[in-house]
Amino acid sequence: MPTYQDDVWGALADRTRRAIVVALADGPRAVGELADELPVSRPAVSQHLKVLKDAGLVAERADGTRRIYRLNPAGVAALRDQLDTFWNRALAGYKHVVEQPTAESS
Repeated sequence: MPTYQDDVWGALADRTRRAIVVALADGPRAVGELADELPVSRPAVSQHLKVLKDAGLVAERADGTRRIYRLNPAGVAALRDQLDTFWNRALAGYKHVVEQPTAESS
């Protein structure tokens, strides 16, 4: 199973890849199904899925001659953990600024 990679932010920088992630959040899909929902060709969808798979955000399974893609729970959880860390740091910084005494209150 793929693991979460540091290049996940680069993978999500592309609008089409973000659209694929949104579509896969609704459930597993084959390349053709994704291509039908997006304004790009099947080969382009396949290339985008490779990037997302390499970043650890999607996983695939064979179904006959088709590949079915789904979100990789471990990759999404790692991304969520990183976002939570960013958010907590931002809140801590905000709290620090708010709690600083001002010249007026001295």
